[in-house]
Amino acid sequence: MSKQVAVILSGCGVQDGSEIYETTLTLLRLDQLGIGYRCFAPNIDQHDVIDHRTGDVQGEARRNVLVESARLARGDAQPLEELEADEFDAVILPGGFGVAKNLSTFAEDGADLVIQAGLREALADFHEDRKPIGLMCIAPVMVPRLLGPGIAVTIGHDPSVAGAISAMGGLHRSCSVEDIVVDFENRVVTTPAYMLATRIGEAATGIFKLVDRVDELMDL
Repeated sequence: MSKQVAVILSGCGVQDGSEIYETTLTLLRLDQLGIGYRCFAPNIDQHDVIDHRTGDVQGEARRNVLVESARLARGDAQPLEELEADEFDAVILPGGFGVAKNLSTFAEDGADLVIQAGLREALADFHEDRKPIGLMCIAPVMVPRLLGPGIAVTIGHDPSVAGAISAMGGLHRSCSVEDIVVDFENRVVTTPAYMLATRIGEAATGIFKLVDRVDELMDL
């Protein structure tokens, strides 16, 4: 596999980590295209631990983002600090509330969000080298803070999240669940995924389009 993509995770489970379907669909499409991938995550405690059956916060329970991300990667997840952009042709970030809790503080701070330090450093190198960056679900909300203002992204059409993106200097574009938004100048590709999806097939269509476009941009 000549092309290699880094996939950045934020735990395991939609309410406190990476969205499992979004991650699996991303890895599936990369494999179908013959693209190699490696998964990375910050080696930090999760913001909180959620009982996914009830939605309740599990009090004093603690979990590690890297350890939980390894569940999704069948054990093969590396610390985010080991991610070297020059070893990869692109990077993709699945969504899930872990993005808003563990990779950033968006869940608590909205447009005043702070990005996890290691993530900012990792993405800066990809952006500087003009390597494609794919983000899905809630992850595009981080783009103005990660990559700078004026970059077109989508999270679907949620007015509050779109407003936060605009407040940070980003450009939000409304988008259906099965489509993507591409900022060709900045080589950023986004799709709503489970910000809008009601079933896995809907999410798959947009995610596959995102991975396909990232693949195309790697050739340009």
